[in-house]
Amino acid sequence: MAEDELETFRNRWEQELASKKEELRVAGPPCEVRGQSGQGDIKNRYFEGSKQNPNEVCDVSEPKECGCAASEGRLGGKRGEKVAAASEDQPEYVSIARSLLDGRTSPLLDRIREDRNRRKRHYHNMTDVCSTSLQQENPQRKIKKDDKLLDQLIQDLNDVNDIPFFDIELPYELASKIFQYLNCTDLGRCAQVSRAWRVLAEDGVLWFKMCRKEGYHQDSSVSDSPCWKSTLRDCRNTTRTVCTNWKNRVGSISQLQFDLGKVLCDVNSCADFVIAGYTSGDVRLWDTLHWDIAASYLKTNSLSAIAEPRPYVSHVHVNNTVAAAAYEDGCVDLWGTETGGEPIHHYQMPGKIQVLALSPDTAVLGSAAGPDVRLDWADDHGYWRSSCQVQLPRTVESMVLVPSRGQHCLLTALKAGDTVYLLDPREEEPQILHSVYGHPVTCLEASECHVAFGVKSTGWAMHDGGNKIHVYSLETGKPVMCVGSSPGDFTCINLRDAHPHLLVCGNKDRRVRVFDLRSGSSVASLYAHHLGVTAVQADDWKIVSGGGEGLVCVWEMRMGAKLWEMHNRHPVRHIHFNTSTLVTANIPDDKSPRGACITDDDLTAHRRHRGVICHYDFSEDALSQDHILPICRSNYTESSGYNYNIGLVVPYDRLSGSHPSL
Repeated sequence: MAEDELETFRNRWEQELASKKEELRVAGPPCEVRGQSGQGDIKNRYFEGSKQNPNEVCDVSEPKECGCAASEGRLGGKRGEKVAAASEDQPEYVSIARSLLDGRTSPLLDRIREDRNRRKRHYHNMTDVCSTSLQQENPQRKIKKDDKLLDQLIQDLNDVNDIPFFDIELPYELASKIFQYLNCTDLGRCAQVSRAWRVLAEDGVLWFKMCRKEGYHQDSSVSDSPCWKSTLRDCRNTTRTVCTNWKNRVGSISQLQFDLGKVLCDVNSCADFVIAGYTSGDVRLWDTLHWDIAASYLKTNSLSAIAEPRPYVSHVHVNNTVAAAAYEDGCVDLWGTETGGEPIHHYQMPGKIQVLALSPDTAVLGSAAGPDVRLDWADDHGYWRSSCQVQLPRTVESMVLVPSRGQHCLLTALKAGDTVYLLDPREEEPQILHSVYGHPVTCLEASECHVAFGVKSTGWAMHDGGNKIHVYSLETGKPVMCVGSSPGDFTCINLRDAHPHLLVCGNKDRRVRVFDLRSGSSVASLYAHHLGVTAVQADDWKIVSGGGEGLVCVWEMRMGAKLWEMHNRHPVRHIHFNTSTLVTANIPDDKSPRGACITDDDLTAHRRHRGVICHYDFSEDALSQDHILPICRSNYTESSGYNYNIGLVVPYDRLSGSHPSL
């Protein structure tokens, strides 16, 4: 529509409204007299139709307080005083139309302001003028008033319900993005607000992310469970049950058996795999999750197999994919954990292997014979090859492969005498992290971002607080902090398996110490083992330690109280636990004990010198048969076994040949 046609339409509409206004002025008086109903004027008003009293009393002597003056100031001053006085009694839609003709785009603002003023004037009129007449009205008047109040209440509730919540206005994805920052308690409260909020609070993706955030089902996808909320609840209940079983030592206890006549040399475990090497040259692998027998026995290489006598197994290591073993003659074998059988990789070092290390998360193997260091890893096609060979000035005593680095960013921490090296295959020479003459390094450990090692202080340095643990950053190669102050030597450190920001260590002074790496303060100091601490590991609430006397102790970190302990002969050389399982190994120091020949018929005497591997599973019920120690589960029908056939679980009154009434 052109501008001239729009202007013509406005003029014509304005003239029509003016003519109707003149007719209204001639037809009716400007104000009502008491006793008149005034229903026609009330119906023409938009807001006064539901609020104004139809029997309102108007005082004739005060015309400014009556209904004729109630609409003053309704129209703007642009139309002049004549138009304002003439439009006092016009309908509401006339005011809206006139606002549109004047070019105002939002007539609702004036309409709301006028309604607010009208209600105020109506309130004063009802209180000042009509107070007497309201007392003389019949009871039906009160019923109508109550009905109007009820209608007003319903209207107010409708206004509240019309408020647009964000879950209705925003897309579902954005609302779910906001809800993912809430915890379980807040999501439960939001689910009680409305049905729409309940749908958002019970979204499967939210609970799946929360389940993975708490460490459950890390390798799962959203479609693996129909209800991740129930899955998270079940996981929490299981964790609570396992924690209670840990504290009360409830579960199955089993000893990993082996053939007779073999002395245990070394034990290592990772996840569900346990590997052990013996003086007979045999290597045994257990899968404690499936107990797969096919991969239990690992065959040695041809050179070590034909040697007489067969060399001892000096070191063993295992991760999720491969298992490795080193022998006294310098040979190294590598097997796959899924297949077992023949070695997939084999090489030989020039001398006796002092150190063997395996990356916990990648297929990287490190070994050291004297000062010679060698690193092997598998390429993209699965073929193993030697990638780095370095010779250090001194004999390597300890080696740790830094986890979560991969093959392309591999780092290796080495301990040789009083020097700690950091080996990067991409560089020509290893980097020296720490070296103080006359202060040997006693233990070494590495995590994803830190290297920690214990230093023995001698001479004048003993007056500076004694032996300490130095922590270095792998990113900068600079020291981060120095913790501990003990007269004894630090024998073991666990930094990789411990809870984040915690360092747990053992000392020859019989104490287990836990330090907070953020502040450098001591969290716990426990008097544990009277022959010194040989192995230790901790998580967020418990500590498991092993000593030279063969005692395994479980501690509650916050209270510093001992929960339970188990004793076996020989020092505890290996401790590893996860959420529900614990593996301990008591390895004898003397591999060829006097008076204990492998052909000795006295099997009970020989058992004292062999060592033992214990596997604890706290996820099982205490009523299971495995909860009883193996020595108490032996029977009288075994063809071979120990002379410990006590048979406590087989009562003597139930033996074959006994009287049935007994």
